[in-house]
Parts: sequence; structure tokens; C-alpha cells
Amino acid sequence: MSALVFSTWSAVTPFGVGSDPFRAGIRAGRSAVAELDREAHPGPFARGALVPGFSAAEYVGRKGTRTMDRVTAIAVTAVGRLLTEGGPELTARPEEIGLVLGTGSGSVQSIMDFTRDSLVGERPYHVDPARFPNTVMNRAAGQSAIWHGIKGPNTTIAGGRLTGLTALSYAARLHRGGHCARVLCGAAEEYSVQRAWLEWHGRDGDDQASPLGEGGAVFLLETAKDARAAGRPIGARLLTTRFRAFDEPGGARAALAECVRDALKQAGAAAEDVRLVAPVETGGVLAGVEEAAVGDALGAARPRWLGSRALLGDASAAAGSLQLAAVLTVFEDVAEDAAAAPALALVTAVDRDGTAGCALLAAPTNEEK
Repeated sequence: MSALVFSTWSAVTPFGVGSDPFRAGIRAGRSAVAELDREAHPGPFARGALVPGFSAAEYVGRKGTRTMDRVTAIAVTAVGRLLTEGGPELTARPEEIGLVLGTGSGSVQSIMDFTRDSLVGERPYHVDPARFPNTVMNRAAGQSAIWHGIKGPNTTIAGGRLTGLTALSYAARLHRGGHCARVLCGAAEEYSVQRAWLEWHGRDGDDQASPLGEGGAVFLLETAKDARAAGRPIGARLLTTRFRAFDEPGGARAALAECVRDALKQAGAAAEDVRLVAPVETGGVLAGVEEAAVGDALGAARPRWLGSRALLGDASAAAGSLQLAAVLTVFEDVAEDAAAAPALALVTAVDRDGTAGCALLAAPTNEEK
């Protein structure tokens, strides 16, 4: 089975809607974190990073979006822009396109609002039935497929801050198993007062007040042969993903270091080949774990570090996919100078629920550019 490459991708982030605003924000190192409107967002956070001016009606359309929640609209928008940029050939055979979308818990706001209506209404069944579909976790993935006519395998992945990486791994397995010719993969997360309170209560130490973010990124994974035939640029090659579990926070460092060593061994690569590391930057008791673990695995190697939490806030389930997009942006920047191109890049993550993982990517070769 041929290795998969990242070709077309799209993003909806606090930098704006589309991959170009994201590229510009990452290249400039510009923070999108700002003061929140306390009337609209009266939760525990005074600052956050929201997609500016975003609504389902504005970016998806007014027809059929009255009850569409924010995370679904973000996902539908990102998928739609990717398909448009990929060209008409991409959707010629919709049954051959898979979709793997990561999420935190779906829309926390929709779940809580619907539950509240069933408790405070005159009768438990006095709820708006049109809003019930928003309470299921696979709403965003299902709507993205329905809205854009994708008829291949459709999967929702939830894995905390490892969500983007686990979705990537699942997407690769779908393709490897012959279930689809190409696969869209990514993650999305929304900002809401309800999610803000859950995050605030679930955090510890200095991380409790760290601003939240939202957004999503979606990537097209396909073979290099298919990408070249369609005239789509190759942004990176996916070499492998690796995951481990740990039972106490003190075990996170060793678990992630083992993931990195396994990934390098699987790829037949050396520590010094890793020129770029993009951590999800989990805070609290796990703050600094990613840097320490990568240091343990790479030894004397000194890669460049590319973190974006200070720019985009804590995007939770979408953080891994946003870090993948940041890596692709760096690869694009060095594409003109093969000698300066980072040979390999690591995207790492640890989660307070006891999981650690990484993805290993390679910059495109001269033949692939």
C-alpha cells in the first residue's frame, strides 16, 4: 500500500476562515487571543480566541442552518473549502472519499441546552426536536458528509488533546484497509460558555485561567500518485503515528518519549533528522512534559519548536489538527530551498486522561514538489 501524503487542506481558526489567514497568522506569530464580550460570553474566562464574525448562516448558508450548532458549522465550512480547493476531480466519485472528523464531545452547548429544556419545561418532552440531532457526537461529521455529498466511510473520533492525531491514525488505517481511495481527516472544536466552565473545572494550577480557543482544520490524505495526477501540491508525507497510555501524570514523559522512539524506528530515521517539533502544549501538571519527553528521545538533537497555543488559545480537541496545519505551513515556506527544508517533523500531544502520542511527517522531496 502506497504511503499517504497531505495535499489540499483548509482551516477555520481565530485568524479567519480559510487556510490563507491561518498561514499568515502563523508566519507573523500574531496572537488571536483577545478580550471576550462578557455579555455574549459570561463564563470564567475574560480572554479567548474565537473565529471572527463566524456563523452558520454567513458561511454555510441560511437555508437549512437554523438549528445548526457552531462546531458543526465550523466543520462543514472547513470541509467545503477543502473540496472546492481540491478541484472537481476530487468529488467525481464521492463513494470513494472517506471522512474522519475529531471532536471533543460534539457540541457541549447543544447537549446542555437540550437537557436543560427537558428539565425546566412544563413536560420533559416539551423540547425542540429539531435540535436533538445536535446532541449526538457524530453530528458534525454526518452533516459535513451530507452537506457536501461525501458517501464513503464516515467516522467520528474523540480523544481529548490527542484527537487530531488519533483521527489521523484512523484515517490512515481506513485507506490502508482499502475502504476508500482518499480520505478527509481533521478535527473541530467550538467555544461556548458551557465548554468554558467544563474546561475551567477540569484544569489545575496555573493552567486554569489559560484562554480557550476554537476552530478546525481538515486535510486531504491520498497517495502521491493521485495527488500528482490531479495537480494537487504535496505538503508532507505521513510516515507513522504512535500512541501510549500512562496511569499517573508522572508517567506521561516516559510514555511520549517511547512513542517518539518507536516512530523514528518505524520510519528508519535518526534523531537528528527531526528538525521541527509542534507540541499541543497541554498545561497544568503536564506542562513541559512534551519538551522533556522529546528531549529524552532525541538526545543532543536541537529541533525548532513550533507552538501555537499562545496564538490560538487552547483549542482542546482541535489542537492537534491545528498543529499539523502549522507544520504544513512551515514546510510550504521552505519548499523553495530544499537544503533548508526540515527533513522530519513531529507533532506531539499528551492528555490528562492518560494518553500520549505523536505523528511523524516528512517534508516533500524534490521529486514530489
